[in-house]
Amino acid sequence: MTKEYRVLLYYKYTPIEEAETFAQEHLRFCKEIGLKGRILVAAEGINGTVSGTVEQTQAYIEHMNADARFNDITYKIDETDGHAFKKMFVRHRQEIVSLHLGGDDLDPNETTGAYLSPEEFREAILDENTVVIDARNDYEFDLGHFRGAVRPDIANFRELPQWIRDNKEKFMEKRVVTYCTGGIRCEKFSGWLVKEGFKDVGQLHGGIATYGKNETVKGDLWDGKMYVFDERIGVDINRIEHVVVGKDWFDGTPCERYVNCANPSCNRRMLCSEENEHKYMRSCSHECRIHQPNYYVQRNQLTQSDVAERLAAIGETMESSAATTA
Repeated sequence: MTKEYRVLLYYKYTPIEEAETFAQEHLRFCKEIGLKGRILVAAEGINGTVSGTVEQTQAYIEHMNADARFNDITYKIDETDGHAFKKMFVRHRQEIVSLHLGGDDLDPNETTGAYLSPEEFREAILDENTVVIDARNDYEFDLGHFRGAVRPDIANFRELPQWIRDNKEKFMEKRVVTYCTGGIRCEKFSGWLVKEGFKDVGQLHGGIATYGKNETVKGDLWDGKMYVFDERIGVDINRIEHVVVGKDWFDGTPCERYVNCANPSCNRRMLCSEENEHKYMRSCSHECRIHQPNYYVQRNQLTQSDVAERLAAIGETMESSAATTA
């Protein structure tokens, strides 16, 4: 049964003159037709995820197709039960993905890694002489990833180039292929690898989202869920078998439920069961549990004595561990 709502994931590296003005006009149009989502606009192109009814999303596609700059965009489309976003944002940025290369920035239309179809990418995963590098953030990897992929120790995409340089000797003489959610990060990252001197660089064309919908591979060799930046948080990719790889932050048990640390100064994304969320007051550490403010404490209207009781149950006190060790 076809669902009433859809999510569109898309991007296009293409010159946009007066990008800030375009972003303002584009926001008005999206609101007029009832879309919700997040779109980034820069002089180098557009990057968006939006949700709406079938009619609303189709109206958006037709509007974009009428513009010569965007008429060849490939949309990754997911059916959903309702909006995947709460509001509609269109923001002007310097980049549509934040790699922050500065003067070393590149145009993926001129330099990028070789495109690999889902079938070719599956072969690369199985090739023991090929290094598969996940181009996403660490918390995205922890929810799901391709079997055997390298997990860069990065919290933000812009940290990836330095991480590669720090570990260059592990990959420099090998074939390297990379992947990301919808393909946009790999366009720049694989091009950067080429400029860095890597000789054989490939990228999964269309990203994980396309791989999961391919009728030949059916998401094979993907474990866990794919992290998405909307209300759904995680979506299924492997249609052959589902293997949970996520581990609860607190006890290491299998988990695919993400929450943010209740300390707003921390805000760490962590996999956490509902039971452990309450047990540890949705805080990743003792310091975050006693931090003021703590959103979990506020939302649940806990008194100081309530907090002290919760802490005692897990062997902690109201005292800072830093003060204890001083």
